[in-house]
Amino acid sequence: MKRLPAVAGSFYESDPKKLKMQIEWSFRHNIGPRDIPKQSYEKKKRDNLFFVVPHAGYIYSGPVAAHSYYYLVSEGRPDVVIILGPNHTGLGSYVSAWPKGEWETPLGSVKIDEEILMQLIKESEVIDLDEKSHLYEHSIEVQLPFLQYFFGDNFKIVPIVIMMQTPEIAEFLADAIYKVMQKNPDKDIVVLASSDMNHYDPHEITVKKDEEAIEKIQQLDYKGLYEVVEGKDVTLCGYGPIMVNLILAKKFGKKAYILKHATSGDTSGPKDSVVGYLAARFGS
Repeated sequence: MKRLPAVAGSFYESDPKKLKMQIEWSFRHNIGPRDIPKQSYEKKKRDNLFFVVPHAGYIYSGPVAAHSYYYLVSEGRPDVVIILGPNHTGLGSYVSAWPKGEWETPLGSVKIDEEILMQLIKESEVIDLDEKSHLYEHSIEVQLPFLQYFFGDNFKIVPIVIMMQTPEIAEFLADAIYKVMQKNPDKDIVVLASSDMNHYDPHEITVKKDEEAIEKIQQLDYKGLYEVVEGKDVTLCGYGPIMVNLILAKKFGKKAYILKHATSGDTSGPKDSVVGYLAARFGS
């Protein structure tokens, strides 16, 4: 079963050579880390297990996303990347995992880790096996070329999109991921929360709204983040995935580190209507 790319040629380049150049541009951009990370081949215990990564078109969010990937790559190739994204399309069930097979991008194919996925389904009770929700969804797909640029096809993924973004669902998912990570100490597992921040306000307003959410992220306060999004009109799209990583960070005794916060007005566009982007890591 193969999931074909839905946003190649729109969110990122469809030509492999141009796509690699676009990823390099993201790292070298003045909003990005300004350098391409060296991959560590030495097997050591990973410190940063959880990340927040934006998921817009690369010309807008790529330089911010590059900050999270800089840390991920520097600590070596993971065995499994669990990618949690919000459901933008409204298709499928409340929490949907792509069941099996592989995902294709212009840089090749990545296999699903079916063993880890089935363990998560058993532990969580909220994950459905469902393809519909993934067919046109971009929040997970746009992460793959960054990972493939460095690791080729030498890693596996577990793609999960969340439509029902509540603290309760986040708790179920975080507990399941925690148990699976504990049961598989020999597997190097990383969890990405794919999310953009506030949408389509002027730059100054977006920065202020984002800062309220970022404060809760720094405090690992997942319920506080939910209240900011729901109560203060902060149109942060992937708060469900972020809540999962905040809970996991607490369970593993990790702290939040904000790597970069910027808007589309900073990277590639006008400042009258922008989208905010955040890169964060959770480590010691």
